[in-house]
Amino acid sequence: MSLQGARERWVRTGGVELCVAELGDPGRPTVLLLHGYPDSKEVWSEVAARLADDFHVVLYDVRGHGRSTAPQPLRGGFTLEKLTDDFLAVVDAVSPDRPVHLVGHDWGSVQSWEFVTVRRTEGRIASFTSMSGPSLDHFGHWLKKRMRRPTPRRVGQLLGQGAKSWYVYLLHTPVLPELAWRGPLGKTWPRILQRLEKVPAGNYPTSSLPSDAAHGAWLYRDNVRPRLRRPRTDAYAHVPVQLITPLEDTFLSERLYDELDLWAPQLTRRSLPAKHWVPRTRPDQLAAWITEFARSVEGGRPEPRAATGRHADRFGGQLVLITGAGSGIGRATAYAFAEAGARVVAVDRDGDAAARTAEMSRLIGAPDAWAETVDVSDEQAMEKLAEKVATEYGVVDILVNNAGIGLSGSFLDTTPDDWRKVLDVNLWGVIHGCRLFGKQMADRGQGGHIVNTASAAAFQPSRALPAYSTTKAAVLMLSECLRAELADQGIGVTAICPGFVNTNITATARFAGVDAEEESHRQKRAARLYGMRNYPPEKVAEAILRGVVTNSPLVAVTPEARGAHLLSRFAPGVLRRIARIKPPV
Repeated sequence: MSLQGARERWVRTGGVELCVAELGDPGRPTVLLLHGYPDSKEVWSEVAARLADDFHVVLYDVRGHGRSTAPQPLRGGFTLEKLTDDFLAVVDAVSPDRPVHLVGHDWGSVQSWEFVTVRRTEGRIASFTSMSGPSLDHFGHWLKKRMRRPTPRRVGQLLGQGAKSWYVYLLHTPVLPELAWRGPLGKTWPRILQRLEKVPAGNYPTSSLPSDAAHGAWLYRDNVRPRLRRPRTDAYAHVPVQLITPLEDTFLSERLYDELDLWAPQLTRRSLPAKHWVPRTRPDQLAAWITEFARSVEGGRPEPRAATGRHADRFGGQLVLITGAGSGIGRATAYAFAEAGARVVAVDRDGDAAARTAEMSRLIGAPDAWAETVDVSDEQAMEKLAEKVATEYGVVDILVNNAGIGLSGSFLDTTPDDWRKVLDVNLWGVIHGCRLFGKQMADRGQGGHIVNTASAAAFQPSRALPAYSTTKAAVLMLSECLRAELADQGIGVTAICPGFVNTNITATARFAGVDAEEESHRQKRAARLYGMRNYPPEKVAEAILRGVVTNSPLVAVTPEARGAHLLSRFAPGVLRRIARIKPPV
């Protein structure tokens, strides 16, 4: 994808000409996007287009890349000092009176760490967003600390990063990298990215790739060894820093950023389940985080959000939709995501209850929260909800299909109408959510996660819950099938299987085959028993967030659920014998 509608200019500096592109209103705050290796500025095209409505967006091809000219000779022409000269020349040309919000990926981030830690750039940078590119100085100290005081854990970290950095050693060899890039590697690189990094086909610039990659080898040769051997001791960031860590980065370990707050006093951490090339695979999320961070700094607030939840780095700014959010597990889940800084859409057929959940979510820490009144069993209503959410709030990052109803009673006492009601909510409601919001995630092509609330009843037969157990078993199998189908698109699917949880589902559960008076009696008795068990829905909400973070296929919550799941795998006959026991009336 090209930078459509961009204005172009050339900036001369240090014997090279840099090709600079601009989008958006020059009167707005400037965001400068700096590409990595072996990319050109076009790698940012999708992020830039999303930022252009709110910012003056600037991109330039690093010397020797894209349409910028290469220094002569190449050796010694790519040092961090000369790259800093280039950056200052571009900033003087595009934003002479205001500091810029700097964003770097890969080697764009590596050189940007130099920019935000040297004195001559002070006052020219307002903030820095770093992704997939460490400071060579910080990296050097990280290595020295682990080599001087080796422990099993530190040795493991060194070996792990060493294995990820195999390509760095090859790039230091003479001639070989240039031959490879100008030969077969340059031709197959886009297909390699598509297969290994899930970068969409046709979504990677290729016209200047062989020469870009050949020239860019000197970024490594001119800088890596000298800085790692003699890292600076005063490489402190003089601006607020936002660190975005792809959790599945092929080339950089998460542990590489341990103790980064020592070097970046105003540090905000974010993480997302993605591989290395996030400017191409997650442009929506990057644009949202860059916008939020830049606006917070412009407003004089170096901390972009008040979220304090344990997973704030993972879910901050993401859009989460929860059905059945008016009470119980759904409400607790909305609050947990709100504490982690997520934007929340609380959905419930009780509009007032959904509104209360949304209001409290905002108070807890959600940047935004909305309430929607929908019956999940209504296909047309769900279709309208999906369309509205995508149009007004954006594509959902995390979907929690939680809405459900209870139905107790023997199979022979359960009428077809009873079956239809429980199937419509517990199964069809989940199907509607997965189909509509899952398709939006897949079409966007930036991953996501679906959580389906099943139950321990999904793998524990019961003579008292045939209809309920059937729907939950179906939800569990649906989740397994979807997980297999959507894995290639970066969409995780998790089935949550709670046991006895103290929620109001017991007070509203239906009891087949009894009159209204007896049903009311049994509802009160069930609610009392669940209250005595008193397993809080907040613990289920914690398990849901944890399941998304770890991308778990199934999370059994409560001891009885874990025990039943274990028996279903290794001693199913025991569960069958337990199922024959007649429950007390």
